[in-house]
Amino acid sequence: MNDPVTAETLHRMKRESRKIVAITAYDYPTALLQDRAGVDIILVGDSLSMVVLGLEGTRPVSIEAMLHHTAAVRRGVTRAMLWGDLPYAAYQENPDVAVANARRFFEEGGVNAIKLEGGRAMASVVEAVVAAGMPLVGHVGLLPQSVERADQFRVQGRSAAAAEAIIEDAKFLEAAGAVALVLECIPQQLAGLISSLVAIPTIGIGAGLACDGQVQVIHDLVGLAGGFAPKHAKRYLDLAAQLQSAVEAYRDDVVAERFPTTEQSFTMKGPEWDAVRRKYSS
Repeated sequence: MNDPVTAETLHRMKRESRKIVAITAYDYPTALLQDRAGVDIILVGDSLSMVVLGLEGTRPVSIEAMLHHTAAVRRGVTRAMLWGDLPYAAYQENPDVAVANARRFFEEGGVNAIKLEGGRAMASVVEAVVAAGMPLVGHVGLLPQSVERADQFRVQGRSAAAAEAIIEDAKFLEAAGAVALVLECIPQQLAGLISSLVAIPTIGIGAGLACDGQVQVIHDLVGLAGGFAPKHAKRYLDLAAQLQSAVEAYRDDVVAERFPTTEQSFTMKGPEWDAVRRKYSS
């Protein structure tokens, strides 16, 4: 339980039919708690753009912002395998740029694997990153970085042709050397078939129970997503309501002079205070 999780660990869990638990984190204290809770993978997702920075979609987040938060998460993680998302425009230009940016995530962010979106369309990039010796996680199905409008976030692979394209992308990524696959928002039957066709672990988000593991955005699980509740997420806590209630109680105590009390205050020793008071009271 205390040994660091590696790609080999995930592959063994798949072979032994043990479910893999993944979750997103974007800061040190959250990562620390998640690591202590025993999750297998912590992903610094480009969902950071929306749930932490308040931007529209995943595209606006910069590589510098991703690296900043990834380094913070790294400091809280000792056991889980740390994955980082390559943000939009960090790898599409050409394979050399992709390799250089991916390397920064390992050197500056301390990740154990880098994730990027797309299958065969990203062939040259995937192959270059893997050839450079960096563990890579593929991502097929719904590709948030390809979405320009909110109404484009929809389930992928519902037609036979679309399903076959996703299968071929998954098979390509495995053959290219990916250590795992994220399957996002695809029919559960399709996710189950892909999971049986590839030897590498599949991590689902909105892809049903048949995946080898699951990943969710922490803000969706604890109710910090601004009221938005995706179909694929289960809310385990309404932390937003609790946080707001706590801040309101603090506000009321300050206004009513109930906080701070002597319990939250400090004092000087009598003779020291008397000396100061005498000097300035004349």
